[in-house]
Amino acid sequence: MAGEKEKKKRFDRDFKLSAVKMVTEGGQKSSEVARSLGIHPNQLYTWKRKFSDSGEKAFPGKGHLTELAALRRKLRDVEMERDILKKAVGIFSKPTENGSGS
Repeated sequence: MAGEKEKKKRFDRDFKLSAVKMVTEGGQKSSEVARSLGIHPNQLYTWKRKFSDSGEKAFPGKGHLTELAALRRKLRDVEMERDILKKAVGIFSKPTENGSGS
């Protein structure tokens, strides 16, 4: 029926990368590649833009990999702060050499 919505097609990362590379490295026209793959040309242009912005990190999936990367970055920052504080505690807890300590 005309009133029913079609289910949105999902394409995996490899499909998107190969489609983009057909245009960027293969020298084919975007419209021709889109037609041959059965996708809308605007979709291919969007993928091309994402690939040019992010390179091989483009198309991570349903956001899980970018979220994971953000968490790893935050963990690295927190560990670095912890290490700095450990060193500061070590420096300030050393007895002084002027004899003011025990």
